[in-house]
Amino acid sequence: MKKMIVTMFVLVIALMSACSQASKTASPSASPSPSTTPSDAASAEPSADPGKEAPKVAFVYIGVPGDGGWTFEHDKGRQMVEEKFGIKTTVVENVPEGPDAERVFEELAQDHDLIFGTSFGYMDPMFNVAQKYPDVKFMHATGYKTLPNLATYQGKGYQPGYLAGIAAGMLTQNGKIGYVGAFPIPEVIYTINAFTLAAQSVNPDIEVSVVWSNTWFDPATERQAAISLLDQGVDVLANYQDSPAGIQAAQERGVWGMGNDSDMNRFAPETYVTNPVLNWGPYYVEVVQSVIDGTWETHSYYGGFKEGMVDIAPFGKYVPAEVIAAVEAKEAEIIAETFDVFTGPIYDQAGAEKVAAGASLSQEDILVMNYFVKGIKGTIPE
Repeated sequence: MKKMIVTMFVLVIALMSACSQASKTASPSASPSPSTTPSDAASAEPSADPGKEAPKVAFVYIGVPGDGGWTFEHDKGRQMVEEKFGIKTTVVENVPEGPDAERVFEELAQDHDLIFGTSFGYMDPMFNVAQKYPDVKFMHATGYKTLPNLATYQGKGYQPGYLAGIAAGMLTQNGKIGYVGAFPIPEVIYTINAFTLAAQSVNPDIEVSVVWSNTWFDPATERQAAISLLDQGVDVLANYQDSPAGIQAAQERGVWGMGNDSDMNRFAPETYVTNPVLNWGPYYVEVVQSVIDGTWETHSYYGGFKEGMVDIAPFGKYVPAEVIAAVEAKEAEIIAETFDVFTGPIYDQAGAEKVAAGASLSQEDILVMNYFVKGIKGTIPE
């Protein structure tokens, strides 16, 4: 018995040593630089290479993965990094946008090589800390400020947002659609505009009423914002928040509902339509690989359907086949680049022309959009 115990002890120690050694030396084979599409990176399988040590990687979240939306999808990407490279990442959850975020980033910068900040409001804190730690790589989701060691990335949410708008336009019976916005920042504004333009492509007389929750994840507040629109008689309700509170309120009223960021079908299966989905994992794998290879450079990355960074969630069980067919047809046009969401003529709420007929907005113009298109009821706060 003693010999068996000793033998088992030796085997356990040997296995622990092997696992520890593997975690230090496992790194992937050559993969694309940040200019390559995430879909290419997804197929890059890592292999052990003792000459290249994986970086220490950290992720900072505005909420928790249990939100079922934005942070949930970022965490899926983080898990892909751990699986691909055989490393353990650091995660800091529930970090509010503001001074506390700067403290968190500074603490992480002292013993990490690569830090991902996953909320727009982290922009200035990350910018400040990046200047102090030039040897640390910082990746900011949805921002626009860069440095030699600070890059930005985001998905073209207006593309699946447009497809969701087609579905909403085909499903509404009274022409009244509601949209609960999160914060009045460009990424939310241009997604609401794309959604509205798409609904109007089905019926030019459709109106989209917008209210703001001024939250990313606050189910109680988001539910009340949704109810305020449902009380106005909207028969399709879209929501930009990370929680499913809005689509759950819609289901209680028997109204079609759409969430955001992740497949939310399970939260309101009786009235769920679809919604934009973000896929961060392949890009995260690509960025970590570039750090390992020594090819990382600052950049501003925008991935859409073609790159595999955005998608549309599977449709709800009661969505008519003709709606699904129309959405899939338009998705094919976007991927083939034969259709551009923001092609004119486009007018703002006051009727002023913002995009001339036949012209299309540049990516730079989209990313600073600060107006609502014609047909939206609601205002953008200062």
